[in-house]
Amino acid sequence: MADISGLDAIVLGLVQGLTEFLPVSSSAHLRIVGDLLGGDPGAAFTAITQLGTETAVLLYFRRDIKRIVLAWWHAVRGGYGTDLRSRLGAPVGERADHDALMAWFIALGSVPIVVLGVALQSSIETAFRNLWLVVLTLAGFALVLGWADKVGRRARPLEELTARDAVQFGLWQALALIPGVSRSGGTITGGLLMGYTREAAARYSFLLAIPAVFGSGLYQLFGSLGDFGTAGTPGFGPTLLATIVAFFVGYLVIIAFLKIVSTFSYRPFVWYRLGLAALVVLLLLTGAVHATPAAS
Repeated sequence: MADISGLDAIVLGLVQGLTEFLPVSSSAHLRIVGDLLGGDPGAAFTAITQLGTETAVLLYFRRDIKRIVLAWWHAVRGGYGTDLRSRLGAPVGERADHDALMAWFIALGSVPIVVLGVALQSSIETAFRNLWLVVLTLAGFALVLGWADKVGRRARPLEELTARDAVQFGLWQALALIPGVSRSGGTITGGLLMGYTREAAARYSFLLAIPAVFGSGLYQLFGSLGDFGTAGTPGFGPTLLATIVAFFVGYLVIIAFLKIVSTFSYRPFVWYRLGLAALVVLLLLTGAVHATPAAS
């Protein structure tokens, strides 16, 4: 999809902003809509536009992030004591600093997606973008999300997060390397199965995504600087426009989504995913979209 117009960029930015934080998979939507517009925009385009939506996360959670960073630094520099537990934010005989621990939990939870992202990079950019695989992940994880929302206790607040749970959240997030799973959908599903409330799982999903998405997006950005506009690659201007649109739309979606999950179930998203999977099958069978990117 080398020739991407300004209108195409706006459409893709809207799609990214609308779907990044919902448990419906933004990468799957970009893959599908991109093909309808003329071709798969590619994994690099997807990763770079996600910088826009993650910047929206930084803006929305700026107070939380500032508090977490300051608490982490206070613990690391010995504010609670010089022993290891104190520097981690959990001094012996005193109440643990949840914010300091949260910084470590985010780092710990980011390890799985970093390791698997590097190990599977070739597949992420090729085989994982097959739309038949996307159909399976959209439908399969719709059922998993619906089941988790039904059986999850939804009782644990984010303050009860442990190192073990942080790793499990990270493993669920890593499943989003396959388009159709959804980064937020994976972590929220895992959180529900571990007994966390919908809002706690959603908030941690946002925070956990920051290192992974910025790392992936910046890596793809600097790795693509010399390739923008070449055969099979969207130009820098349209990519930037899509990223800016994704930022503004994504910020509004964060506000709405956190209000929705504190009141309603995830059932509408389950049905949406199943409906989208059925639609993609129809598009594939009629030749409206192609299972594999044209460039491959």
